[in-house]
Amino acid sequence: MAIAGQVATSRQLALALFDDATAEDLPVDAARSDVGFARKNVLIRIVDLGVAARRLIDAAYFIVAQEEQVRNLYDVELDYFKWLMRYSSRNNMHLEQVITEAQRALIQATAEPDVDGEKPFGSVQLIGRISYSGGRFQFRVPPDLIGIIRGPGKSHWLSLRITSLFTLSYARVMYDHLLPYADEGGTDWLMLDELRSWQGAMGAKAHEFKYFKRDWLAPAVEQINAVSDLTLSYETRNELGSRKIGRLRFRIERKEMSERALYTHEQAQVIYQTLKQEFGLSSAQLNQIAAERDIYTDERLGQAIERTRFSLKLGKVSKSPAGFFMKALKEGWIISDAERKMVEVQENLALTEQREAEVKEQATTRMALRIAAQDVHAQDRRVDEIRRGWGAYEAAGPRQREDWRRTYKTSPAGKLTLRRLGIDPAGELAELTIERYPDLKDGFAGYVFNKAKHGKIDV
Repeated sequence: MAIAGQVATSRQLALALFDDATAEDLPVDAARSDVGFARKNVLIRIVDLGVAARRLIDAAYFIVAQEEQVRNLYDVELDYFKWLMRYSSRNNMHLEQVITEAQRALIQATAEPDVDGEKPFGSVQLIGRISYSGGRFQFRVPPDLIGIIRGPGKSHWLSLRITSLFTLSYARVMYDHLLPYADEGGTDWLMLDELRSWQGAMGAKAHEFKYFKRDWLAPAVEQINAVSDLTLSYETRNELGSRKIGRLRFRIERKEMSERALYTHEQAQVIYQTLKQEFGLSSAQLNQIAAERDIYTDERLGQAIERTRFSLKLGKVSKSPAGFFMKALKEGWIISDAERKMVEVQENLALTEQREAEVKEQATTRMALRIAAQDVHAQDRRVDEIRRGWGAYEAAGPRQREDWRRTYKTSPAGKLTLRRLGIDPAGELAELTIERYPDLKDGFAGYVFNKAKHGKIDV
């Protein structure tokens, strides 16, 4: 199962090559322990890889880790890939040089000779074919590495939370090598030759400690302390019987989480999707941002995103959200405390009005339901009265029936009903006539019910 946002260090990648390709019969338990802490027994290094090329590899491995399934060829937007690797140059020739450098780089692993004197060795490319065309970026990763990138790892994983802020190659190399010791709080004494070997070719001056410290060690430690999640310090030791410094030991502390508000690939992905999909920024606009990422930091991008969303909510963006965002970004627009307070007050007023309207609506609804219930009750009562009135009429004698028919014709309700039905009130109101008209029958039965009730007749 893939672990999102994680990529194996050169240490783990090389170790896994030995573990997976067991032809060398490397002792797994010993190798795993040696890789974790005893660096002298196992030397693992990424060869010939600069800062920009490392970012390319990090971006590619991040995509591999995030995909739901393993792919033979990974295909993403070119703008998106540049965004992930924080590539700010618009010079495609330079990008091609970075690609070539990444393709030439190898993960190499060596170990101490075994009992037979044979020295195990492993080597593999970091990335395979790379091409870009029509706004798409395609790449392949060696199958041996895909399982390592996506798998749980055998010892230690390098988080993608740090990588893109490094500008010094040796700072990045040193970070990769020292990170496995972070939980231990420090390293054993390391030979200076080993420290120099992490970078590769450094030049003759690096063999003198004062130049190695000035040009490589001190700048790298300073940058790691400034941009990563680690704080480094170190002490030196002279060679036995000499004033010449030959060893160095690091102390390592992890920073508090509050100090780790650093650029992440996960965060870059969210920002990119917001700008591309939500606001509709063009490739040219995204390239403008990428070219000045030292100015347009994640914090500033976040402020411009918040400002744009805020203005969209208030209906103040009349044309292009992308154009509004770019203006907000360039001019550093933020949401003031007064604006937030204003919106809060407006929302509270709107909420109060909504609640009042809901209360009023609920009262109206209750009243309507009450009236409807009363109407239903009245209708039921009317039906019952008609039924009982007609029952009283049928139970009465001929003289009583005739009297009710006669007096009904002269009643106000009877006159109105007969007139509406076109029946002459002066004529005789026969029983057949009453039964012929339902409205007349209902009206007459109700009249009889009232007469019978007031006359104390059992109905």
